[in-house]
Amino acid sequence: MPDPAPRKDTRGIVDPAELLSRVRFRRHAPAPELRPYLEHYWLIDWELPEPYASHVVPHPSMNIVFQRYGALGAPAAVARASAEVSGIGLGLFTQKLTEAGRVCGIQFRPGGFRPFAPAWPVSAWTGRRVPLAEVFPDAGTDAGPGGDTSTAPCHGTDTDTGHPGTDPGLLSAVLSPDTDHARVAALDAFLLAHGPAPDPDADRAMELVDLIRGDRTVRKVAQLVAATGLSARSLQRLFARHVGVGPKWVILRYRIHEALERAEAADPAGGPDWAALAVELGYSDQAHLVREFTATIGVPPTAYARGVSAP
Repeated sequence: MPDPAPRKDTRGIVDPAELLSRVRFRRHAPAPELRPYLEHYWLIDWELPEPYASHVVPHPSMNIVFQRYGALGAPAAVARASAEVSGIGLGLFTQKLTEAGRVCGIQFRPGGFRPFAPAWPVSAWTGRRVPLAEVFPDAGTDAGPGGDTSTAPCHGTDTDTGHPGTDPGLLSAVLSPDTDHARVAALDAFLLAHGPAPDPDADRAMELVDLIRGDRTVRKVAQLVAATGLSARSLQRLFARHVGVGPKWVILRYRIHEALERAEAADPAGGPDWAALAVELGYSDQAHLVREFTATIGVPPTAYARGVSAP
């Protein structure tokens, strides 16, 4: 059973101090029955005098995101509200926040989503953001703008259209309450109404991702093969069905998270020993680490460390 207390780190958030100075961000634990499958709920509220763009290096996790934009005190009926299933983001995720708004999110453990939506492999949603009712049809209204009630996955890179909108009652239950407790209760109720269905393969996938995340010596898929007795092909199939990306991708993503966290903690007078960190994280050399960090974040690690350390 995972720790019932939500994690307190800021891994994956680019310049977390800047984000936390502009929005009200907190995490909450789900109901006990849901904790084996979820990381946490994450809630954000903001009222900004000027636009702000947040940046996140996504975890290998599925999310369900309820969001509304506009004055926080406005009736739900006039707020721009929606809900979507967000597959694993393959690149840097950027979200522009303006004026006022609210988000209530569900972050699943890697491997923990499919017990709630077993009809498709989790890889069907990778790199995509789709309306909630495409995955959970009973969460939708009768028909969307195009009258299309199909729930089969379709390919795309952003929220697909022509599908049912989310039930306004569900949106209001999650997004309208003033208290976190009431919002968490609404999220619990939604998920408990949709499972989870027992799935030993999902349990195995969650265990393997936990091993990758917690053991920094696991740097290659071959080590997972040796540890599990599964073939590399079997691991790929398991991860595609239940995580959404391959085991090598998960290993690389957690290495970038570690490098990002080290850069954020760097002393302005002298950053981390990047060559030593590259060896520790399993990169072939410092140049490989710098290339991967720069490709993911958009700036080299030394420049990023200077930027987040600046007053």
